[in-house]
Amino acid sequence: MAINLEKGHKVNLRKGGSSGLGEIHVNLNWNSRPQKQGFFASLFGGSEGIDLDLGCLYELKNGKKGTVQALGNAFGSLTRAPYISLDGDDRTGMNASGENLRIDGNRISEIKRVLVYTFIYEGVANWQQANATVTIRYPGAEDIIVQMDSFNSNKKMCGLVLFENVDDTTFSVEKIVQFYSGHADLDAAFHWGLRWVPGRK
Repeated sequence: MAINLEKGHKVNLRKGGSSGLGEIHVNLNWNSRPQKQGFFASLFGGSEGIDLDLGCLYELKNGKKGTVQALGNAFGSLTRAPYISLDGDDRTGMNASGENLRIDGNRISEIKRVLVYTFIYEGVANWQQANATVTIRYPGAEDIIVQMDSFNSNKKMCGLVLFENVDDTTFSVEKIVQFYSGHADLDAAFHWGLRWVPGRK
């Protein structure tokens, strides 16, 4: 069984008893090789596909803010602040496990909020053909599925899911799926206040 989260709706992740939330696993999977036919064949340049990157903005309770993403080699850490890590960078989308963010739910009292996003590092912004899906897992609970079911955008950045600390025992999880021109626009929409400079990977 799984929960299919609708846009604008929230579900809660709660820790059980004296134990913490455990590791929260955020997986992004997508179709890196859209069908090459007609107009789209020329757009995608023959054999080239889509390189989606998974990442997040984070804000800790102590006021520290930042990002975890492959761009700039900011892969984060589970064992020290920000207690969020990115497994790696799937440049092809052919990895069966996709891209994965891990959040240490046992450190929830130190985390204020986390905004998970994806952006198209290479390829045309055709979100419908990318057909991306986010799956959120944590111990002892049903999977939470977030479908990218809004497609009419040529912008390359998409805010996916917002985690917010409710009472140091619970994360609320809200489906966002809203598109932006880039990191700075996403940041401004959610009032993060980071300073952005161009980066490469």
